[in-house]
Amino acid sequence: MTCLIILIDGLGDDPIPAWNGQTPFTRAFHPNMDRLIREGRLSQVSICETDVVPESLTCILRLLGVPKEAFPTNRAYLELLAQNRDVSEYEMVLRCNVVSQDSSGRLVSFNGMGLSFREMETMAGQFSSLTPDIEFIHLSGYRNLLVMDRKESVLRIRTAPPHESMGLPVDELLAELKSSSLAMKLFMQETDQILQQYNRNDLTYRLYPWGASCRTEMPSFETLNGMKGALVCQTEIVRGIGKALKMEVPELSYCTADTDTNIREKLAVTRKMLTRFPFVMTHFNGTDEAAHRHDYEGKAEFISRIDKEFLEPLLDTAEEPLRIVICGDHVTSSVTGKHTRGRGPVITAETKTGHLLNRSIETYRDITDFLMKESEYDG
Repeated sequence: MTCLIILIDGLGDDPIPAWNGQTPFTRAFHPNMDRLIREGRLSQVSICETDVVPESLTCILRLLGVPKEAFPTNRAYLELLAQNRDVSEYEMVLRCNVVSQDSSGRLVSFNGMGLSFREMETMAGQFSSLTPDIEFIHLSGYRNLLVMDRKESVLRIRTAPPHESMGLPVDELLAELKSSSLAMKLFMQETDQILQQYNRNDLTYRLYPWGASCRTEMPSFETLNGMKGALVCQTEIVRGIGKALKMEVPELSYCTADTDTNIREKLAVTRKMLTRFPFVMTHFNGTDEAAHRHDYEGKAEFISRIDKEFLEPLLDTAEEPLRIVICGDHVTSSVTGKHTRGRGPVITAETKTGHLLNRSIETYRDITDFLMKESEYDG
């Protein structure tokens, strides 16, 4: 039987006070998800539990059957793979956000707040050939990567993620990184000067390198699960996960990894992958982005769009039985803007079989068993 997991990033949320304690999921209009719940089961599960960081890297790897001991320590290398690039054992790669700070030097945004995508693309061009010691790679919007010679002192540094460091002094957050590498210190001094032309309304823009990682080998999805699989996604880290696990990762032309993504293209590609592979994961990132912006209304609206524009036509036209899971990877709070370890909704069902689940879904292991071990759920 073909298995599909619809991964709605950060689907779970905290109760929203303005909605009398409803969450974006409970507030959203999702009659097709409700249809699956009637035919299957709605559970509340923490994918990260208490032993891994609540982020997409760790939680998606869990859902794909990767054991914790095989997890990479940081995600920059996987984001590089998503660009069809690799590094040697003598190099390393760092994530690099465009951030903004206020007049006192405290971090006020992790995503270049106030800058347009065009401006961020223009500044990326200014950084691309700044120094031979550090290669600057623009991904999208505020997201970038830096590739440089491997330096163990840099790899050991755990610079705080910018999205978890609001209100803290940027210079203090980056001090250890700059002191560990002369090339990095000089690079950041030069980029600070270039970025002065973009300053506005008491906001100063900076580059924020963090999350250094090196080349990492992981077992293939087929080796782990005994089947081939495909991953339909636009977000760099998720594409990188798919490539690292040697899954099929088709190119998407009109998707943005945010709430303005082209859901119809994702539907068309998912349908194609379902005819070729026994396992498909389709990832939607806009819910997570909306929650980071504290936009709980936008998050609920995007869940409703996924239900109407993706799930409804998929279910209405499916001709073959389908084992389906709809869940998030972690909880993303629209109240705090942060990832948490909380439990999020998980929908499990089968279409066109009449089968009922013979045991509950209580942990991430139950989800992977449901998807990968068909015989346990027959009948």
